[in-house]
Parts: sequence; C-alpha cells; structure tokens
Amino acid sequence: MSNNPKIKILVIEDEEIVRITILEILARQNFETFEAENGIKGIEIAREKKPDLIICDVRMRELDGYGVLKALRSEPATAAIPFIFITGLSNKADTRKGMEEGADDYIIKPFTPAQLLKAIAARLEKQAAIKQQEAQKLDELRRNITLSLPHELRTPLNGIMGFSQLLLTELDSLDKSEIREMVEQIQAASKRLYRLIQNFLLYADLEVIASHPERIKALRSHRIEYAKTMIADIAIHQAKKAQRENDLHLHLADGEIQISAQHLNKLVEELIDNAFKFSETGTPIYIISMVKNNFFILSVSDKGRGMNAEQIANLGAYMQFDRKLYEQQGSGLGLAIAKRLAELYGGELFVESIPGQQTTVRVVIPTPSQF
Repeated sequence: MSNNPKIKILVIEDEEIVRITILEILARQNFETFEAENGIKGIEIAREKKPDLIICDVRMRELDGYGVLKALRSEPATAAIPFIFITGLSNKADTRKGMEEGADDYIIKPFTPAQLLKAIAARLEKQAAIKQQEAQKLDELRRNITLSLPHELRTPLNGIMGFSQLLLTELDSLDKSEIREMVEQIQAASKRLYRLIQNFLLYADLEVIASHPERIKALRSHRIEYAKTMIADIAIHQAKKAQRENDLHLHLADGEIQISAQHLNKLVEELIDNAFKFSETGTPIYIISMVKNNFFILSVSDKGRGMNAEQIANLGAYMQFDRKLYEQQGSGLGLAIAKRLAELYGGELFVESIPGQQTTVRVVIPTPSQF
C-alpha cells in the first residue's frame, strides 16, 4: 500500500460511525481524505476537490449512491474517478446494480481494514496502469508525428514552392497553357497538404479522445437515422473525383447508426478513397451496407494490390505499405483514422485481403439500440 499523502479519497457515508471508521483507517495510511454525510454534499465535494478515488454507501437518505454515481459519471471532470460502493451483506441486488451502473468495485459490510485497503489498492493500481498506458500512447503518437510529419509535409510543399518559383522567374516567357498547368499543380499540392494536415490533427484528436471515457460517452450520443443517402453521396463524389463513375457499384440498405455525421463522412471518405487509390481504373469498387443483429455493417471492396497478413496485423498510423514500390500519394492515415473512429463508437474494423487480387474493408458499428 502506498503511503503517498497526495492521494485524495472522498468518503460519502450517512452513517457517522461507519464514516469515521473509514476515515481513521485511511488517515493511518497517510491518505488525504474528504468526507460527506450525504450524496448531495458528496457530489459538491467531488466536483471541487477532484479526488483520486471515491468510496460511497449505496443506501443513503436524500440521494442514494446510484444517484451520486450517475451524476459524477455524466460530468467530464469527474467521469473517470474510480468509484467503490459500500453495501450490506444481504443486499446482493445492490452489488449487481452498482456494477451495471458503472461502479469499479464494491465492499460488503461489515469489512475489515485489510479488506478496505486491499480494494483501494486494487483500484488505484488499475487507475495508475490506465494512466501509464495513456501516456505511452501519447508518447508514441508524438514520436510518429515527429518522424513522419516533416517528410509528409515536404512533398506537397516542394511542389508548391517549385511551381511558384517557376512562375515568378519565367512568367514573361510562359504561355497561358503552361501557366494554367502550373497553377493547377500548385492547387493540387495545396489541397493535398491541407488534407494531410487535417488528417494529422484529426488522428491526434481521436487518440486523445480514446484516453478520456467522458469524451467517448459524448461521442456515442450521436445518431444518424438514414445513413444510405449520405454514404451514396460520398461514394459518388469520390468516384467522380477519381474519374471512375463506371467502376462504382452501390448495394446499400438503410439503417440507423450510432455516429456523428461528420465522423461517418470522414470514415466513408477514407475507405472509398483508399479503394480508388490502390486499384486500377476499370476494376470494380463495391460499396455494401446492411443492418444485422443490431449492428450497421459497411463493406468497401476493390480488386487492387491488397495486403498480406503481416501488413494487416501491423495496420497503424503513418504507415503506407510498400511505399518505395508504389508512388500513390497519402500518409497511410486513412485506414488508421477509420479504424479508430469505428472503435470510439463501440465498433470494429476488419480487413480481408489477397495480395495482388482484392481487399475488403468491413466496418461494424452498433445501432443505437445496442446502448
């Protein structure tokens, strides 16, 4: 057991004898403690002090433990605080309901000091491990950005700088067609650079969201009732941009999906963009959607170069497979963004591929009825 005095624990208990007993046990371990004699005051103290852990009785007057837990879980500042319920030995239903409501653990009365401290230690250790994992993810993200961002930015910037320099130095000797061609190249490089920056910023934001349960919960409150039209519009737009309208085959079923319109747009755009980018003109692109077992399923299939099992297993940000062999533009973030979006909304992304023949990317996201 750590004797770190900086660890703050809030005890919410309306039975004074029980509350004092718990506080004395914690004081002997040099924890910084706060106390509340009812649920309403407990919520106020939790908001003000931001404790590292909360111990709360289930059955209290005015506001019970379930009400306290619900209130704190609904606020970003307190949503992730470890929460331990105290319940009577005969109240098995309390224990089950508490865990269903999102409590991290429970202690049954009567309990010994050793039992109390063991439960606290387990919660604090788990919370420390979670924070360590979050820090490692952010460190990895920073390293990936540091290694890949300069190269990715340099390529379109070179195009913009090179063609703009030619225009400045050779303008008088260029005809209109040459000027137009250079301006078009500058615009294309600018659009690529803008999209690249937006993708880097989006992926970084998604990684931060993944470390905050309260932000994930806020995301999952979004709903789209009719996804078919949106998916079709995005697919047709991407096909026109790639000048491959005849290659596009849509087989879409409508359904409600748990995702924001902005994120669905991005997810579909990246999957379809990859399908066109890594397959030849004249080969088909199939976009299929369906609702099955309370999940919305979207599949994007192409007849392109594909990926092997190792490449699929190593799918991650800032990785474009076979970059030296293939010269397609892009930072390799498309699938990583789609994968992270699916996960944040409680879903998954699967890749099935035969190298040199075909690839199917399938995204499975819960319908609102799942939550």
